[in-house]
Amino acid sequence: MDWLNLLIGFLLSNLLGYGGGPASIPLMHREIVTNYDWATDQEFSNMLALANTLPGPIATKLAAYVGYDVYGLLGLSIALAATVLPSAAALIWLLKLLQRYRQSPVVKGMTLLVQPVIAVMMAVLTWQMGAGSIEDIGVWQSLGIAAAAYWLMERRKMHPALVIVLAFAYGAAVLSHFIV
Repeated sequence: MDWLNLLIGFLLSNLLGYGGGPASIPLMHREIVTNYDWATDQEFSNMLALANTLPGPIATKLAAYVGYDVYGLLGLSIALAATVLPSAAALIWLLKLLQRYRQSPVVKGMTLLVQPVIAVMMAVLTWQMGAGSIEDIGVWQSLGIAAAAYWLMERRKMHPALVIVLAFAYGAAVLSHFIV
């Protein structure tokens, strides 16, 4: 039955994840952590951080890891297929449809209206992950790390993957001495 849950969980999160990885991450979190208990919030945060350091789409990396962890190589294959195939099929179909109706105000309105929904989904996930961080390492460490990450990415234009590697190094070198 795990294989069916993998198929349904990843199929739903990727079919409904309009906008790609950023939009599907909160949906994947709901399936992986809340609905099926395949990982904890902390494990999901770690998976997400590590997946962001690797090249390629985030949804496929999360699906591959969770699928393998839950049901081995077959689980990996099922989770990846449920993640990739619906998007590929929908892309081909939607591109043909959008080309036909690209000047329609309805099509333009649909694509503009969904953007605030995606922004709220990302904000909720950010809030949840931030609350978990504050609970685990404290408010000052969390704010300091967040400020440093912002400064490095936005002001110094450092690639997010490098910032994540630096956060891992900081956690190993500094925070490991404070966490029991």
